[in-house]
Amino acid sequence: MNRTADVQRVTQETEIRVVVDLDGSGRSELSTGIGFFDHMLDQIARHGLIDLRAEAVGDLHIDGHHTVEDVGITLGMAVAQAVGDKKGIARYGHAYVPLDEALSRVVVDFSGRPGLHMAVDFSAGMIGGLDTQLVYEFFQGFANHAQVTLHIDNLKGDNAHHQCETIFKAFARALRMALALDPRSAGVIPSTKGTL
Repeated sequence: MNRTADVQRVTQETEIRVVVDLDGSGRSELSTGIGFFDHMLDQIARHGLIDLRAEAVGDLHIDGHHTVEDVGITLGMAVAQAVGDKKGIARYGHAYVPLDEALSRVVVDFSGRPGLHMAVDFSAGMIGGLDTQLVYEFFQGFANHAQVTLHIDNLKGDNAHHQCETIFKAFARALRMALALDPRSAGVIPSTKGTL
C-alpha cells in the first residue's frame, strides 16, 4: 500500500506544499522561513519515521501566524489523504517524551472527529523566530484537517525550547504508533461503526 500524498494549498496569505510518505525513514526537506519551526517539523519526520517535505512562502513581514497555521492545515490534509480509509491502522497512539527538565504527553486518535485539547504553559513568548502561541494554531490546523482527536499536555518544563521540542517529539511518536499497520487487522477499519 502506497501511503503518500502531495498537497498544495494557496491563499492570499500563503503558498504551501507538503509531501508525505507515512512509511518513510524520517527524511525531511523543510523551508518555511521560520528556522525553529523547521526544526520542529524535522522532529515530526525523524521521530515519526515520516518522510516530509514542507515548503512555505507566507506573509512573514506581518508575522508567522498564517504560515504556521497553514502548514498545520496542509500537513493535516496530506496525512488524511495518505492514510486513506484507515483500514488496518492501529488508530490510537500515545507517547511521553522528556528533554532534560521538560516532559510532554501526546495522545492521538484517528477518529474522524477533529478535536484539540492542549494544556501548555510556555515559559517564554518566543523561541527563536517562533511565537509560542502559534504552536496551538499549528496543531489546531492539523487536527481539523487530519480529522483526529489530539490531546497535548506539557507536564513539566522551565525552558520553552525544551517544552516545545518534547511536544513535537511526543506528537511524532504518537503519530507513528497510530499510523502503524497492524497485521492482525489487515483490511479492517478499527471501529465498531465500520467507518472512521
